[in-house]
Parts: sequence; C-alpha cells; structure tokens
Amino acid sequence: MSISWLYLLLACLCVIASCHHVPGHEGGHDGHEHPEDDQHPAESHQESGHLPCLKIAPSSAEFAFNFYRQIASQASGKNILFSPVSISTAFMLVTLGAKGTTLDQIVSGIGFNHSVISKKEINDGFHHLLQLLNRPDAHIDLSVGNALFSTDKFPVRQEIVDDARNLFQADIMPANFQNSEDAVNQINSYIEKKTHGKLVDFLKGLDQDTKMVLVNYIFMKGYWEKPFIPEFTWKRDFFVNNKTTVQVDMMERTGYYSSYHDKELGCEVVRIPYQGSASALFILPEEGKLNQVEQALGRETLLKWETSAEEWFLDLSLPKVSLRTSVDVKEIFQGLGVTEVFTDYANLSVFTEQCPLKISKAIHKAHLNIHENGTEAVATTFIEAVPQMDPPDLTFNKPFLLLIVEHLTRAILFMGRIVNPNEP
Repeated sequence: MSISWLYLLLACLCVIASCHHVPGHEGGHDGHEHPEDDQHPAESHQESGHLPCLKIAPSSAEFAFNFYRQIASQASGKNILFSPVSISTAFMLVTLGAKGTTLDQIVSGIGFNHSVISKKEINDGFHHLLQLLNRPDAHIDLSVGNALFSTDKFPVRQEIVDDARNLFQADIMPANFQNSEDAVNQINSYIEKKTHGKLVDFLKGLDQDTKMVLVNYIFMKGYWEKPFIPEFTWKRDFFVNNKTTVQVDMMERTGYYSSYHDKELGCEVVRIPYQGSASALFILPEEGKLNQVEQALGRETLLKWETSAEEWFLDLSLPKVSLRTSVDVKEIFQGLGVTEVFTDYANLSVFTEQCPLKISKAIHKAHLNIHENGTEAVATTFIEAVPQMDPPDLTFNKPFLLLIVEHLTRAILFMGRIVNPNEP
C-alpha cells in the first residue's frame, strides 16, 4: 500500500522581557498594596468558569507537565524549552482528519478523556483559547496561529478546510510539493514572517511523497512590569553542575516580588509579571532537588505555589538567557502513547478521499531571550518605595525551571528548564 506523508511543524518563538484508511480501522503579606500582583492565574476570573477555554485548561496543564517530564527523562543535563499551547493546538488540527484509534490516542495524548469532555467541547475550548490569546487589547505582543499547506493534486475535504479556518484560525495555503525546493522556501518564509524573523530556515527539506504540511506558530514579546536596570547587570558565576561553572550576565533588581519557599519540595518560586495578562514563574530547586521538583510538577503543585505566594522585598538576581531548542515531537508523543498516527496504520481518512496519510515528522523549535527591559529599546521610568533594610538575596545561579502563564485563559504558554544560560 502506498502511504503519503503529512508534516507537522511547530514554530515556537518566545521572546520575553527583559511558541490512510487501513482495513479493519473504524472511523506572609508585607502590608503594602500591590494590586497588580494580587491576581494569580488560578485565582483570577473565577466568575468566568463557564468560558470554553477554561474547560480545557486543567487537561491542557496536565499535558504540559507530562510532556515536560517525557523530555526531561531523555534530556538529562540539557536546556529545555517548548510551548504546550503550540504543540496541542497543532495536534488538534490533526484530529480534524483522524478517526478510530488514531483519534483516540491523540486526544488522550494531549490530556483529554472522552468520557469527561466531548470532542466538540475540546474544539470549542481551543477555538476560544485562540480568540483570547490573539485579542488586540491584551497589552502584550502575543499571536498564535496555524496554517495548512496542501496541493490541488491532493485535495483536502472542504469541511476540513472550513473547520481548520473557522475553529483554529488556520491560513489555507496552496503549495507545489512536486517542486520540493519551492515548497520549503514558501513554508520557511511563512514561518519567518509569523515569528518576526526570529526563526529562519526552519524546514531543511521535504520527503518526496509529502502531500500536506500543518504549521503552528506562537510569538510572544513581553516587557517586565518592573524592568531590570542594565547598569546593574554583572558577570557572575552560574553553577551548571558540581564540575562545571560558567560566567553569565546576571541581572539584579531589588523590589517587591510574589514569592514562596516550598520547604517540602526544596525550591524557591518567584512570579515576575509582564505588562499585560501574563507572568513568568521562575522555580529554583535547592542543591540536589532538581529531579524531585520536576517529578512533582503538576496542577496541584502549581496551585499551591500560586495560592501560597506572598509579597516579599527581595534582592533578585536572574541570568540573561538566549537559547534555541529543537524537539522531536514524534519521539516524545510515542512515549505518551500516541503511536498509530506515525505508522502505516494511521487513520487520517477524514482529510481526503485519496491515498492514505500518516505523520512523517513533527518538529518543534523554540527561541528564548530573557534580558533587562525587552526585545526593543524602550525608555522606562519606574519609582518604587522600599523599606530601610537589607533584603533577602535570591540568586538564580544554578539550574532552574520556567513557566510562562497567560492569566485569563490559564494557559501555560511556555515551559522550560535552564541548565546552562550560555548554551545557544
């Protein structure tokens, strides 16, 4: 049986201040008021619990943590960065054309239980999520989108095209896969444009039997609500492990931060808000506790950190980071039980009446840039009253974890582990 290939590309950019039918297959508060810090993702918008995006939030969060643990088990001692939103949205596009076991495995793999939530509720949740993340009044530069590249010689069913466009805001793009070089250039140009030039030459080549390419991208550019001052960035030691120490540019700022010391897990947690509706959660495990903290990552742990955090006056030191990562999503998904869609038994028959399809590759690339103010030069004046005392010192000078959360949707936009800030 001839099998044609479908590519799944996930172009994730995070720039933060300083994303075939087979026979037999069936279809402690300090007293100062800081209102901007009082709103936590798990606590805010309680009155909006009926929103479609909030129905998928718990399962989406569990997928993020499961995916992270799967990567961490295969990437010991390495930097990690990925966008759960990008990956899950891309595979939701795939579910438009899937049936049977193939569909069930994908839905389960991205965290959902059909006995608890219907496929329509999941679709509606992602549709609403994309609407909110792309809202123009969010006060943060954030865009998430999709594209479906196909050829007239391999027509996709019109209902699939309509659902991709209407549910997932997908651009429908004609492509000539018989001219592989032109198709690669077209897809790369699309990704480069959508990521504002930060991801260039994303795709290196296409298999000769490629019939369709699905792309998801996420772009975020945020500015710290309370920026660091470049003059207070110094060269400091960062302890990668017991044998390796590197010099990094360490940003320093003294001020009020929402933080929590988790004695049980052995880590410090600090939330740094962006201007707008998102914040970054930095987790610093104690010596020898990194694996313990990673294994404990989950919705309950995140909720404990968010609800237990209090305002503290801290002398915070955070390294500047600029790194690029690449994840073989196919390999990670197979570890999560999503296997059939990558084999000759894949049931993606809803996409087309022509030859059977399977996913050949699923690639996710990400870029992270953390610095003092943002990704563009801005003039900012910030005045903050501080107590007359020496604040506690909190220095991120050893491997730490990072989560970026959008408050309204409770979506984990990005998640990662920084082992060595100097590794590109």
